[in-house]
Amino acid sequence: MCVDNDSRPPIPPIAGGSAGSRDLSLTSADGTRFMAHAARASKPTGAGMVVIPDVRGLHPYYKELADRFAEIGVDAVAVDFFARTAPSEDRGESFDFMSHVPQTKPDALQADIGAAVTYLRGKDGGEVRSVFSVGFCFGGALSYLQAASGLGYSGVIGFYGWPLGLSRWPDRPKPIDAVSRYKCSVLSLFGGADQGIPQTAVDEFDAACRKAGIKHDSTVYPGAPHSFFDRKQAEFAEASTDAWKRVQAFVRQNTRA
Repeated sequence: MCVDNDSRPPIPPIAGGSAGSRDLSLTSADGTRFMAHAARASKPTGAGMVVIPDVRGLHPYYKELADRFAEIGVDAVAVDFFARTAPSEDRGESFDFMSHVPQTKPDALQADIGAAVTYLRGKDGGEVRSVFSVGFCFGGALSYLQAASGLGYSGVIGFYGWPLGLSRWPDRPKPIDAVSRYKCSVLSLFGGADQGIPQTAVDEFDAACRKAGIKHDSTVYPGAPHSFFDRKQAEFAEASTDAWKRVQAFVRQNTRA
């Protein structure tokens, strides 16, 4: 698990940077309506961000992260995974997310993410010119796979995403296997003390990207654990600050004028 119930992004709010945010429902290609949270920039840059959560689904952490993106001029929408199996829209502490994650299907997850991309490119989402994705852990692997989705991303970002695939669910698509089909730049942010993603995995993914000619900016923060990007993780504040700067720079560099 990446976030606790009281986890929040380690990013100070910017007064007046957002034009507002709201909970809404989006419709997937199979007709499923699923929860999302959208935030609009008061001074849009033309960039849009799909926020792909960890196994918790649309936890408040990810709603707040969408708000933080809007404050820096990036229209954003965070998505949920569990509309097809969860009995309610409650993603709080009592939600048994780990019983639902194995029930998700790669094609359905991709269809839901695709609906978020369509939303960002539409009028309600900001009619963005350049679409990005950012994902965490389970969502980080999904974010890497967006580079091979054919949806025309300008860049994808993974926070402690599993580049060699999800060890708990080995049947799921593996980001490294799709590198030859990537169509955009990749930003990776890892914790050096993440026992689930060793340096060898980071190096193997980086080597695969180099071989395929994919621009891959990868940073490993020494001593930082999995899920270090959290307001609660005060001892890793410097790593979080640097990671957020790198995310912003990556989006600026890859946003079409």
